[in-house]
Amino acid sequence: MFRFSGPSSKDLCDPALGPTRRDFLRVGGAGMLGMTLGTMLQGKALANTAAAAGNGPGWAKAKSVILVYLQGGPSHLDLWDPKENVPDNVRSAFKTIPTKIPGVHFTEILPRLAKINDKFTLIRSMSYSPNGLFNHTAAIYQMMTGYTTDKVSPSGQLEPPSPKDFPNFGANIVRLRPTNEPMLPFVMLPRPLQESNVIGKGGAAGFLGKAFDPYTLYPGGDDMDMEKMSRIKIEDLQLRPDVFSARLRRRADLRDAVNAQMPDIEKAVESYNLDEHYTRALELIVSGRARDAFALGDESEKVRDDYGRNTFGQSCLLARRLVEAGTKVVEVIWPKVANSDNHSWDQHIGLTERMKNQSGPMLDAGLSALIDDLDSRGLLEETLVVAVGEFGRSPQKGLSTSGNGNSADGRDHWPYCYTACLAGAGIKRGNIHGTSDKTGSAPTEDPVHPGELLATIYHAFGIDPATMVMNHLNQPRELVKAEAVTKLFT
Repeated sequence: MFRFSGPSSKDLCDPALGPTRRDFLRVGGAGMLGMTLGTMLQGKALANTAAAAGNGPGWAKAKSVILVYLQGGPSHLDLWDPKENVPDNVRSAFKTIPTKIPGVHFTEILPRLAKINDKFTLIRSMSYSPNGLFNHTAAIYQMMTGYTTDKVSPSGQLEPPSPKDFPNFGANIVRLRPTNEPMLPFVMLPRPLQESNVIGKGGAAGFLGKAFDPYTLYPGGDDMDMEKMSRIKIEDLQLRPDVFSARLRRRADLRDAVNAQMPDIEKAVESYNLDEHYTRALELIVSGRARDAFALGDESEKVRDDYGRNTFGQSCLLARRLVEAGTKVVEVIWPKVANSDNHSWDQHIGLTERMKNQSGPMLDAGLSALIDDLDSRGLLEETLVVAVGEFGRSPQKGLSTSGNGNSADGRDHWPYCYTACLAGAGIKRGNIHGTSDKTGSAPTEDPVHPGELLATIYHAFGIDPATMVMNHLNQPRELVKAEAVTKLFT
């Protein structure tokens, strides 16, 4: 019988950890699944090579990230990439306005963002060719995980979330860059990712395990309830009235004393890090830090008004409070389900009215206040802000590109060209990356794939995108099969 000594096990191909006892014990069973000792060590070697390659502009600049996820796919032509001298069925109904960057125009829908676009970069060349990804859920999964799925119906619908799914990028970040702060590491709000009855696909930790799932803050009320953020409930972060901090500490001390007497055979399972998870949960509850971060009422009336007195605006404000308190990843999901009416970005009909009076003002106030507020507090230097949807909208109005019906004042799904907004953590200020053609149909230079955007986020955290993780079959998989766009950084 062979015996291997080594550190406690990790499921990552992390170069700092090396092969562990548990890795070697897994080899026998894993061989039947195609994972041999040779392939395991090869995965470790690949991770070593990937880590050595990590450098360049923007490397490890971010300590936190806020993803403002514009679920539904906003029209780039009607927001931040308007076109002149085009046919009437392409031209936006909105007037163009100048911005802080000479020669760069937005539509009148974004007056506040136009005044601060010297603080962020616009990627006007987001693009991918769909492979069963013309509809929301599959495209959302790609944007959140970097991978496409095997089972996509013609309508774009998928199976429900599964433990076999690839992890949301936030789960990868909090596992690879764990925090020692007594704070929630990963928070998703104010609603889950959703299209029709497929809820949460691409939003969980998948094969990494539930320990890396986000803390989900989904206040009660429907999507049209603009006051729901004032009714946040966080009972699971509060102490029961009959349990005091000291009492919890005594319980922890007792647990430690019992563990110290465990026989050696029981100590063999300590690699599961149960003590570590228990201690972190205890510290989170006792410290009260998370509860304090959720107290939006502590903000001044002016600040709350600046963000917008609606679900999206107050979610952006809460995102700022969370990163300020130590949360590493916050994902603000646009507060309207993808395929719906009203302030949804999925504007197949009535685009002009809905964007002018609902979604446009909400985005303009919330996102501009977030970037400006982070900057004024000195938090933008280490906080990466990314605002993007799963695709854009068709240049030609009324055209069906996904099998949906569209009115003459509606645009269909368009993955071939759209816009993303990035700020902070070394991202260039006042920058336009890439260009689209005269109708906003395709990039003319520097196209950026959603996978490359994810790779750029990993890069900002000092994580090489080629780092390997082990999936549910103990097979090594890259975080994402793409390279970071380092030209986005100073």
